[in-house]
Amino acid sequence: MGFADDHLIPLVDQGLGNSAYLVDLGDGRALAVDASRDLRALKAAAARRGLTVAFAADTHLHADFLSGAVQLAHDDGAEILASAAGRRAFGHRGLADGDEVDLGGLTLRALATPGHTDEHLSFLLHDGGRELGVFTGGSMIVNSAARTDLLGADRTEKLARAQYRSLKRLITLPDATAVWPTHGAGSFCSAVRGNERTSTIGTQKQTNPLLAAADEDAFVKQLVAGLGSYPDYFDRLGEANRRGPAVLSAAPLLPALDAGQVKALLADGAQVVDVRPAADYAAGHIPGSLSIPLRGQFATWLGWLLPDTDPVVFVTGGGQDLAEIVWQSYKIGYERLAGRLAGGMAAWTADGNPQTTTAFLTPSHAEGRPYVDVRQDAEFAAGHVPGALNIELGSLAAAAVDAPEGAVVACAHGERGMTAASVLERAGHTDIAVLDGGAAEYAEAHGQQLIQGTGDTTS
Repeated sequence: MGFADDHLIPLVDQGLGNSAYLVDLGDGRALAVDASRDLRALKAAAARRGLTVAFAADTHLHADFLSGAVQLAHDDGAEILASAAGRRAFGHRGLADGDEVDLGGLTLRALATPGHTDEHLSFLLHDGGRELGVFTGGSMIVNSAARTDLLGADRTEKLARAQYRSLKRLITLPDATAVWPTHGAGSFCSAVRGNERTSTIGTQKQTNPLLAAADEDAFVKQLVAGLGSYPDYFDRLGEANRRGPAVLSAAPLLPALDAGQVKALLADGAQVVDVRPAADYAAGHIPGSLSIPLRGQFATWLGWLLPDTDPVVFVTGGGQDLAEIVWQSYKIGYERLAGRLAGGMAAWTADGNPQTTTAFLTPSHAEGRPYVDVRQDAEFAAGHVPGALNIELGSLAAAAVDAPEGAVVACAHGERGMTAASVLERAGHTDIAVLDGGAAEYAEAHGQQLIQGTGDTTS
């Protein structure tokens, strides 16, 4: 068994598409790399091995989640390792290119790999003269590289050129060197989607399409062409991570609120987020509430569709994990959680308050309505219903006027579709229905063939 089998514990956030890493240093101490503020999985893994986190390294100022490094420094006394160029406003050991940190037998060497961000570092872990692996963060990722447009359109090309040079530098490492990226499948920080989360330098030299680009210009064109939209909250979290997230003295809670308290909060401008499954929301919900079913992608859509400045009240269903709601919110900086409606919708209606329903239609019952597809552009281009209008969910609120009345809104399964319907209802649309299924099911039910290409889109 190799080093990774014995000492490296990947901690995958399937919802955000990222990996953090816990490295057992062999003496009761551990190194954490790119840990999220939601430290539950990391702390459980450390506890199983009896480890204390002695070092918390961040490869870059993350845009998609709040770092857990400051919390690890508070809880475990971890030394924070990060780029000196990041100008972080809290205690840390600032590293520059070539700097090394003695981990007690193993050594961590900082490699400047700008591109995804200006101050990006990769961390090469080596044992004596042997390179074990490199934590590449958002530079080289499996069969791709992370996006370079998060600092503004005017910086995208310059950062893409820096990303080219960073990848070229990384492939000078020995072929057997493991590649341990942070961003991966499902991450909006990735320029291209993929399934594998780790690799080796040698494999990437053979399979990464970006490394096959003829020259720097071709690399830049290929990388930039793969950039899609990303959640609005990405524009805020880099600076939040530079300042440092607030230390939490205890696990945050979600207080129970009665219907009267919820109504008072709504009158003061609070937002209501309904986290129940799509079918439950369709059957009856608080007028004006936003449907975001609780699943791995919950944080993404919360951060994309709501500001972080308004108090949030949640409507939950039986058996849903309240801690999951809280931690998914907190890991992207949403801390104004007013509470949850005690007793759910039954308590709301028993108090004499109105509810609204949304049609949730099987493909065979959705005929005759305009078809609005709210998936990402790349998903739509891969196959969509003839005549479908594509408005990405993330841009739907701004483009609500373009959505036809009486439409059936659809995604891949129904969750994003129900979220879209709630967005349109909030914008004043009526008679909106949601497809219980996706484009393939609809086409099959109506004897159609899916069409590839961008087609009609307003995103």
